[in-house]
Amino acid sequence: MWIDSHCHLDSPEFDADRDEVVAQSLAEGVEAIVNLPGHVDHFAQAKATRERYGCLTGYGIHPLWVAGPAGRSLREHIGELRHWVSREKPDLIGEIGLDFFVADFNQSEQEWFFSEQLKIARDFDLPVSLHVRRSQDHVLKHLRRVKVRGGFAHAFNGSAQQAAEFVKLGFCLGFGGTATFPQAQRVRALLRDVPLENVVVETDAPDIPPSFLGTMGSTARNSPVFLPQIGVILASVRGIAPESFAVATTDNVCRTIGGK
Repeated sequence: MWIDSHCHLDSPEFDADRDEVVAQSLAEGVEAIVNLPGHVDHFAQAKATRERYGCLTGYGIHPLWVAGPAGRSLREHIGELRHWVSREKPDLIGEIGLDFFVADFNQSEQEWFFSEQLKIARDFDLPVSLHVRRSQDHVLKHLRRVKVRGGFAHAFNGSAQQAAEFVKLGFCLGFGGTATFPQAQRVRALLRDVPLENVVVETDAPDIPPSFLGTMGSTARNSPVFLPQIGVILASVRGIAPESFAVATTDNVCRTIGGK
């Protein structure tokens, strides 16, 4: 059995066939899905998804959506997140973090939001799901300032040294569609070298489609249905039997979300 440690099942891309996607995922051996909205306007749909399918669920503000809904201040935006977390008691906080891929995109606001969301995770003793695109060192800086109960570094693509620092702080690193491409040598090297107890498997569905859906950068819809196929490829890269890899990565998600 597998767990998709990072998915956006509440995304509009699944509106037409969400029931079928979940049913097929279960049939393929996906034990659970970690569903992560990234905007306060998406929280209600995420709640409905949790109630209907029993997803593990986080609430958080994605770094590329820090501007928030019209008419609300930044602090009101954070206040609304804290209200949702207090009321709904999610399994984790996420997807949160920093994204420096888009040049000059509100870095100061991103960092303020990230720090405030880490404080919410700390206050409620929840793990976090981190967005770390081209921002690993800055994310680590904030994690050292605001101590949280570990979590997941989603779609990890940093250096071996940065990976080691996340592991020291109690984080698992997420690997998915990118690592299924043979040309992704650096990500594959990380997958081989990171301690197995710090590896989790993810889809980021509907994003980051795996190699068997097309070329890297394809816009094909990814899905939690594909997680077992992704896992088999990653297990081969790691040099481990798929069954053992599934057990280990599932245990890692359960320990991170359920452990105290």
